Amino acid sequence: MAELLAPAGNLAKLKLAFYFGADAVYLGGKSFSLRSYAENFTEEELKEGVSFAHARGKKVYVAANIFARNADLPALKEQLSVWKTLGADGVLVSDLGVFDLALASGLPVHISTQANTCNLAAVRMWKRLGARRVVLARELSVGEISRIHEEVPDIELEAFVHGAMCISYSGRCYLSDYMDGRPANRGACVQACRRSYRVQAEEGGGFYDVEADGRGTYLLNSKDLNMSAHLGELAAAGVCSFKIEGRMKGEFYLATVVNAYRRILDMGYSEALGNELLSPAHREYTTAYAFGRENMQSQASSQTEGTYDFVAIVLDMVGENAVVEMRTRFFEGDELEVLSPSASFGKRFSVQGMRDALGQPCSDAKLVQGVYTFPCPYPLQKGDILRRKKAGA
Repeated sequence: MAELLAPAGNLAKLKLAFYFGADAVYLGGKSFSLRSYAENFTEEELKEGVSFAHARGKKVYVAANIFARNADLPALKEQLSVWKTLGADGVLVSDLGVFDLALASGLPVHISTQANTCNLAAVRMWKRLGARRVVLARELSVGEISRIHEEVPDIELEAFVHGAMCISYSGRCYLSDYMDGRPANRGACVQACRRSYRVQAEEGGGFYDVEADGRGTYLLNSKDLNMSAHLGELAAAGVCSFKIEGRMKGEFYLATVVNAYRRILDMGYSEALGNELLSPAHREYTTAYAFGRENMQSQASSQTEGTYDFVAIVLDMVGENAVVEMRTRFFEGDELEVLSPSASFGKRFSVQGMRDALGQPCSDAKLVQGVYTFPCPYPLQKGDILRRKKAGA
């Protein structure tokens, strides 16, 4: 069975990812990863996260996939040693010099997608140099992946299956640095590609706007990857780890996507599980290069609203009463639905008999992160999520 690999932007998300079925997570420390603007982990948090994972037979991989400068190397060498001591299960790198330091630290080394590994000769080289795993470039087709696995069967292959994609080749983008002074290749991307741009053409001594439609032109705005219906093909091609993008995504996105992919891996794809991936906010979906290049340019705004609102997260179940922490305002009489790795997944019920944190009856859960209690006809567990379908969805 292939590994389901989820993003973890912080310790709470790490625990949530494992609760909903991830086999492993990838994360960043406070430096050296390509998501330095994410929440990321202190050494104490990483220590707790690794212990939490290993107690459950799970794994934690740490990203050090910046393109390093000379000044980064002493601190990076020290950080690799710390991650090794804390028990990290592997480190993601892009830079050949960082790769050499990582090997010397004794950590298993995974080659990041930023290294844009597109062919079997490159995979063979990384294997010969000592890499344990290669995260293949998103630009590869399933057929190309299969050929690589046939020729180099003794190295692990990881591939992205879901989430946001960079419009630049393997994410090696300079637009953010040029426009905002925040270099993407050092973890500071401002996502300039998601903006609407105006293109002008010169004709007859003047300029006129070139637009795809009346909203403007999203020239660089990529659709999101969604390979949920094709995990079997990827596994048959030799992919051993299915990677979900999204260290900067919220709890609801993470729980929904991990839960859907876990169930697809365990039970097979169905339309109902595929529709789960419409629940959180997302861009239009594509299979990108997997079966021959699709049109990946989205003419919509950066995000499409999902079909559900994240209403509350379950803190406890006391008898038949759910104790929840509010995320979106809800009311007595609202129909809520359970998002859970348990058999309660998909169950619906109406909120009745609600009480606030002081035990007083209330009909309006309006306090952000306020604690509320109400009966639930289905067994819930800490970490379950309650959601509400949007009108018209």
